[in-house]
Amino acid sequence: MHPKPSSIEEYFSWFSPEIQSKLQQIRQILKKALPEATEVISYHMPAFRTSEVLVYYAAMKNHLGFYPTSSGVSNFKDLLGGYETGKGVIQIPYEQEIPQELITQIALFRKAEAKEKQERKLKK
Repeated sequence: MHPKPSSIEEYFSWFSPEIQSKLQQIRQILKKALPEATEVISYHMPAFRTSEVLVYYAAMKNHLGFYPTSSGVSNFKDLLGGYETGKGVIQIPYEQEIPQELITQIALFRKAEAKEKQERKLKK
């Protein structure tokens, strides 16, 4: 495992051009869906954050990992039949196209979920 990267660009630089291209694709999808979010490195992975980290993504040996937390996976389970999933991860094999619409929907769901959570906190 690599040490914690100091930037998104450093993280990307650790991978082959083909994998960098996939990482850049998912980054652009998320930037478009979450323009108000800040890009950060969290748990050694690129992530998008507002009041909390909304989604993470990472390059793995045989797939791109998209980590929208457990709610981001469970709320879209009906649309995830073609992917390996875990409690908070969706595995996108490198040979498959990145599901832009699905990632956008999940990112927007996580943004709304975080906003709602933040509003509940402020009411207390």
